[in-house]
Amino acid sequence: SDWRLLTSVHRAALDPYCSRVLDECAETIRTPDTSPHDRYLRLYHLVREGDQNIAVAFNDLRRSTATQRLAAMILLGVVTDEELNSFSLATRNSAVALADISRPRKTGKARR
Repeated sequence: SDWRLLTSVHRAALDPYCSRVLDECAETIRTPDTSPHDRYLRLYHLVREGDQNIAVAFNDLRRSTATQRLAAMILLGVVTDEELNSFSLATRNSAVALADISRPRKTGKARR
């Protein structure tokens, strides 16, 4: 079932996302051409953003939030095509559509 598959994908996706955030943090710490304060501020923002992403994609996994969690994991790039294609067509289409409308848009001047 999609629920059983999602719980498996959820477990498999959390560690790689955390590793990505930790790698970015380590890179920030090692950056020699910025001041310690600038590195600290960057590190703080990285951890805060990572925590917010984890909350949206991984916290409160219930059947009623399943599509939203899957869409958030898609946006984070932690769901493989193989995993996504394992879901039913309806679940896959809903999650991809939700991810698409949730994707941050580039801002620019409005045309008239």
